[in-house]
Amino acid sequence: MFSTALPTCFKLADLGCSSGPNTLLFVSEIMDAVYELCQQQNCKLPEFQVFLNDLPGNDFNAVFKSLPFFYDKFGKEKGDLYGQHCFISGVPGSFYHRLFPSKSLHFFHSSYSLHWLSKVPEGISDNKGNIYMAKASPPNVFKAYLEQFQKDFSLFLSLRSEEIIQGGRVVLTFLGRSIDDPRSKDCCLLWELLTKSLLDLAAKGLVVEADIDTFNLPYYNPYEGEVREIIEMEGSFDINKLETFAINWDANDDISNKNFVFDKDQCGRNVANIVRAVAEPMLVSHFGDEIMDELFKRYAEHVGEHLCVEKTKHINMVLTMTKKE
Repeated sequence: MFSTALPTCFKLADLGCSSGPNTLLFVSEIMDAVYELCQQQNCKLPEFQVFLNDLPGNDFNAVFKSLPFFYDKFGKEKGDLYGQHCFISGVPGSFYHRLFPSKSLHFFHSSYSLHWLSKVPEGISDNKGNIYMAKASPPNVFKAYLEQFQKDFSLFLSLRSEEIIQGGRVVLTFLGRSIDDPRSKDCCLLWELLTKSLLDLAAKGLVVEADIDTFNLPYYNPYEGEVREIIEMEGSFDINKLETFAINWDANDDISNKNFVFDKDQCGRNVANIVRAVAEPMLVSHFGDEIMDELFKRYAEHVGEHLCVEKTKHINMVLTMTKKE
């Protein structure tokens, strides 16, 4: 990942950092890799300037409050000097805009953020009874979602190419799909079950069905070929590696986990809790917060029932790129 000629100050950014317990995991892994490289080559450890980026509404204060523990942990593991080499700051703003000065960074990272679009695609008012692309969606809906992803991802690449040095590296992880057809189960089904849960509440009079018709997610699961085509068309980066891997909706439901016993109710709740963590703010802004507990209770039931029949998987895409010379 790194050149043998490390800079005196290694500047890196995490785009879409959030504010949970894993926020600083990326920082520690990069620092560990550079530390080991310096140990092997008997060279001086560089300083690290780390920029944590997310939307302005992110709880950056929670991240900053965790920094003393982070520095203390690394001080004990690698020596006090190691902790003194890392300088962390927050950068609020959308990564669909410029965030950093030209040619100022060596490394960009983003994990599970780029499947979120800058906005809901235009021209999908006829996607009634759905909150995302679905098997029943009209053809123009699939086209609109693809075009919005093409615009957003191309813009993202163009912006980062301005901010990164020549030869700088980018590592991206995001959700995708396994086949070209956007009606794929690993693309749409998770959200179709959430739509079904909303319609359950509409049948009880807890949700106005017309409100479901006007809600669509700003989200897209790209296919590998779509991602490659956009990168090649934009032209700023060389692809080093693009890989996909699949994990079950409930990551605990794994044949390698010998202690796992399938419980449809618990698995349904596990998946529902993850989806709720990422989707609830958007749902609350449109439907209000009064229905959220009931909505995700129904959603957990639908997911659990589905997992009894089929272990549908998330398709994860990992992409590494280098800025062209």
